[in-house]
Amino acid sequence: MALWRRLFAEFLGSALLAAIVIGSGIAAQQLSPGNVGLELLQNALVTGAGLFALILIFGALSGAHFNPVVSFVDAAFGGISWRDAAAYLPAQVAGCIAGAVTANVMFSLKAVSISTHHRATGPHLFSEVIATVGLILVIFALARNHKSAYTPAAVGAYITAAYFFTSSTSFANPAITVGRMFSNTFAGIAPSSVAPFVVAQVVGGIVAVGILVMLYPGFTPDEAFDVSYPHDSAVSPAPTPATITDN
Repeated sequence: MALWRRLFAEFLGSALLAAIVIGSGIAAQQLSPGNVGLELLQNALVTGAGLFALILIFGALSGAHFNPVVSFVDAAFGGISWRDAAAYLPAQVAGCIAGAVTANVMFSLKAVSISTHHRATGPHLFSEVIATVGLILVIFALARNHKSAYTPAAVGAYITAAYFFTSSTSFANPAITVGRMFSNTFAGIAPSSVAPFVVAQVVGGIVAVGILVMLYPGFTPDEAFDVSYPHDSAVSPAPTPATITDN
């Protein structure tokens, strides 16, 4: 499939993801003012359900990564080329920013409002490492075991759970982290917290690759190619990819 079509799928999917995350956070604040636990539950359930739907929509087109860490881990295992992973990154970030603006406008807020929600504490950053490791393991373990058809449900369920078992509420995604900076609402993150969060997420991705190599030696490019959801036959894997092994 043409790269521009995959990039558009990543942009649109990322925009919808950000709109779901931020929009549901705004709605939760309006529906349950002052009840933070209920607000978080509403935000988590809507995000998990939205992810399920978005992966079903875009998975067979671009892999439905919506996340630079997923894209670069996929490239490390040969599922896509490094060039394509690098091309995915700006599409994902731009999509998440567009989705944040869209969510703001839908709820009659300023199109852009920079968040003041500071999150970069030690426990939050450690949580982002753990959240990202878990997300990558869910996605790539299912691909390795030829069960990618279950990925939409598994990812939605994992993120819903991670909203509560991590103190950071599981961003686990550099693109959505940047996008959430542009909404001073329940799901927002202050600019000063963005870089530490992104570093923690990248560290989580690297740790996850190491764990996957130990658990699943000989992870093949064909298996990595079906990450997120079995691909349409019109899509072709990365040319002459290298397989990661534990040799």
